[in-house]
Amino acid sequence: MKSNSGFYISRIKQVNTRLLNKFLAQKNITAFNGEQGRILHVLWENDGISNRELSKKSGLAMSSLTTMLERMEEKNLLIRKFCPTDKRKSLIFLTNYAKSLKSEYDEISDKMNEISFEGISDEDRLAFEATLEKVLYNFERAEQKFNKK
Repeated sequence: MKSNSGFYISRIKQVNTRLLNKFLAQKNITAFNGEQGRILHVLWENDGISNRELSKKSGLAMSSLTTMLERMEEKNLLIRKFCPTDKRKSLIFLTNYAKSLKSEYDEISDKMNEISFEGISDEDRLAFEATLEKVLYNFERAEQKFNKK
C-alpha cells in the first residue's frame, strides 16, 4: 500500500518550524529559534542533564546538539558545568534569562497546538498521537538495530 505519511510528516515539520519562528519574532524573542526551542523545552523540564541525556530526550544527534549548544551558550541561554562526580561529563543548565522565556514560549506552544488540532476532535487527536508514538517507536527500534550492526 502506497503511503504519503513520510512526506506529510516532513512538510508538517517544515511549516511548523517556520510558523513557530514567526511567532517567536512577533514576541521579539530572537535569542533562539524553533529548533533550539526543543532543547529549551527539554531543559525546562530537566535542568542540569548531560549532553547524552539531552540528545536522547530531544531526539537530536550529538553532532547537531553540540553545535546548537555552543550557539545557545553564546546567546546566554545556557551554561555547561563539569559533573562533580565525573569530570569527563558536562551538565547543561539554563540561565535565568532562558528561564524567564518559558512562559512566553508556553503561550506560543499552546497557540501552535490550537492551530495543529483545529477542527479535530479530542478522540481523533488522541488516536493520532497514539499512532505517532507507535511510528516513533518503530523508527527508534530500527535505528537501534542499525546501530548494532
